[in-house]
Amino acid sequence: MSFLPDLSPITWLLLVTFLSLLVLYGIWPYQTFKKLGIPGPKPVPFLGTFLGYRQVFGLSGRLESAVSMAVDDQWKRIRTVLSPTFTSGKLKEMFPIIESYGEKLVKNIEKKVANEEFLDMKNIFGAYSMDVVASTSFSVDIDSMSKPNDPFVTNIRKFLKFSFLNPLLMFIVLFPFMIPVLEKMNVTLLSNEVMDFFDVVFMKMKKEREKGCHMNRVDFLQLMIDSQSSQDGSKSAGEKDSYKSLSDEEILAQALIFVFAGYETTSSTLSYISYHLAIHPDVQKRLQDEIDANLPNKAALTYNAVMQMEYLDMVVNESLRLYPAGGRIDRVCKKTVEFNGVTIPEGMVVMIPIYALHHDPAYWPKPEEFRPERFSKENRENIDPYTYLPFGAGPRNCIGMRFALLVVKVAVVALLQNFSFRPCKDTPIPLVLDTKGFMQPKKPIVLKMVPRAHGDQQN
Repeated sequence: MSFLPDLSPITWLLLVTFLSLLVLYGIWPYQTFKKLGIPGPKPVPFLGTFLGYRQVFGLSGRLESAVSMAVDDQWKRIRTVLSPTFTSGKLKEMFPIIESYGEKLVKNIEKKVANEEFLDMKNIFGAYSMDVVASTSFSVDIDSMSKPNDPFVTNIRKFLKFSFLNPLLMFIVLFPFMIPVLEKMNVTLLSNEVMDFFDVVFMKMKKEREKGCHMNRVDFLQLMIDSQSSQDGSKSAGEKDSYKSLSDEEILAQALIFVFAGYETTSSTLSYISYHLAIHPDVQKRLQDEIDANLPNKAALTYNAVMQMEYLDMVVNESLRLYPAGGRIDRVCKKTVEFNGVTIPEGMVVMIPIYALHHDPAYWPKPEEFRPERFSKENRENIDPYTYLPFGAGPRNCIGMRFALLVVKVAVVALLQNFSFRPCKDTPIPLVLDTKGFMQPKKPIVLKMVPRAHGDQQN
């Protein structure tokens, strides 16, 4: 009695051939690094090193034209249009919007401090980050902490939500050759319902701006719409400069990528800064002294006052060294080159391990220690610029770097004018990072905040 099915020889031959090709497909594509002589972890059949490295996938839909995803001439055009948006002059004009959300942040925390609550810093700063980036990207005033069910807030949360267990994601992990086919079919990892919502919001805001509403408001949306108007007005209809102006679809893509990039990076950075200040009270005291000297008697924040605080800059930079917003950056090799005996072929994705560089004792003495003095004027000159890459480097560095730093500094200054950070029984000491997905702590950063009037008391 045989346990094998009764099949014809030809059927058996086809079945064995299919299984052989399937195994070959699951193993062969992941031998590239081994052939190039590059050491690394052993890939798993079919999944490669996905479980360890979280490969970046396509199917980004309408975000394909976002500045961080566009390539070649499209990227150059979009970057050229957007660059003036992030100058110090434009940020200074947007400062009142950011500062107003700093005030809301203080008021929200005052309520929680009054109830003697311990604070999950990621939740606190996540709400602040969402409000700022949504306001500057879509010209809407929201309060996600007080109004979590606001339609705009719920759709942003859906947009930001990402799961590695998404069936479509798993499908393209196993069958990456199907990505071009799926793209032709307009299949995307993004929710069509959410994208349709933002389409409606954007068109509504654009029409209001074109009618002259909110003309006194300066934000990213207004500046991008202005770029369209300036191009349209500078040439006749037949001579429209398509190289410079952004289409409506491209403007929406930039607004969404600002939200996506700004939310996670800002909230995480602020969480880590608050943690460092809580467990290093001497650093916190020195920073508060600098804030009080530049803004005596809790004076209102100004752009110039915030940007000229040297010790604040040192604290932010050192926190970004220890916990950069992204653990790595990717670049695509544009032509075949040989580097240190390794041939890197054209089209190969090269990953720069930012976290590893920031913790390399060859560049940073005692790298595990939090020492803001590394970034003092005297020591900064000794830092190799390519060993400190929280925002990348080169022409494709983070275009929103200045904006992100400003948003972070406004929150830190506004809070330290009024409160002090303290560790509590729920504070994870030492801080241990989760090795899966985005670079987050295994346990949430929970702190106690006390009013400055009682800031010198130990709790």
